[in-house]
Amino acid sequence: MEATTTNMNGEREKATFGAGCFWGVEVAFREVKGVTDVAVGYSGGNMENPTYRDVCTGRTGHAEVVEIQYDPAQVSYEGLLGVFWENHDPTQLNRQGPDTGTQYRSAIFYHTEEQRKAAEESKRALEESGRFRRPVVTVIEPASAFYPAEEYHQQYLAKRGLASCHV
Repeated sequence: MEATTTNMNGEREKATFGAGCFWGVEVAFREVKGVTDVAVGYSGGNMENPTYRDVCTGRTGHAEVVEIQYDPAQVSYEGLLGVFWENHDPTQLNRQGPDTGTQYRSAIFYHTEEQRKAAEESKRALEESGRFRRPVVTVIEPASAFYPAEEYHQQYLAKRGLASCHV
């Protein structure tokens, strides 16, 4: 994955979200101005270098995620959080649409203390908004190792001429 975006310290700006099947989530973030790259993969588990088959067992602890590289001069982390909340149902525990299992959990994996605070504040604001009748079950955890999914999963929908997923 090529990334040239840097913050004031010369480090890449990165965000990682789990919001169900990563194919549709990838499309949603690719359309955001300021997002320079999106890769689908696995994070939050206890196995090194898991495969899709491994993750689908539900025994690795990984979630299907998107890792986003972005230019903070064009899109804020808070803006990315808005895209995250708008593109899945954060009240469904370990599922999105027909996809079930812990690998489809709603999760924000923060890379910095600032991201943690922003994620917690945005979740609190969403809960207080009354938008959902059920509790928001999104977990907010420190980012762990990101393992890119197999190549055939990268830009899966675009490669097939599809604009969106079934969810």
